[in-house]
Amino acid sequence: MRKKGVLFVCIHNSARSQMAEAWFNHFCSEEFFAESAGIEPGTLNPLAVAAMQEVGIDISQKKTQSVFELFKASRIYAYVVTVCDETSAERCPIFPGVTTRINWSFPDPSQFQGTEEERLEQARAVSLLIKARVKNWCREIGALNPNFA
Repeated sequence: MRKKGVLFVCIHNSARSQMAEAWFNHFCSEEFFAESAGIEPGTLNPLAVAAMQEVGIDISQKKTQSVFELFKASRIYAYVVTVCDETSAERCPIFPGVTTRINWSFPDPSQFQGTEEERLEQARAVSLLIKARVKNWCREIGALNPNFA
């Protein structure tokens, strides 16, 4: 059986899309797989790495990648989920095949202000928002791993 692909996209593929990919692969059954990419790939955000590490998910070795490179490679996804604001999401290419596009807007950790600890707290909050949305969505599409039901 061929796995159904899910692509999470944000601007830099540095935080939100990386966290969504990790949570999806954590919660969803093995009939799905998730990847993430950015419209303008940057570098992995250390706040996202730290927030995920605190909950036992290591994304520290993940690399950022371009959504356009995946598009040019003719990758096929059942779902493309943008996790940035709607205006930025409109810049995402239309992937070949039957793809459902979804937009979930989450705050961008690269824009957080304050001390290191305050910014980390905000990143934790975004991670928890993404976690809840992903877990509920996995349930909705019938892909929630039974261990998390």
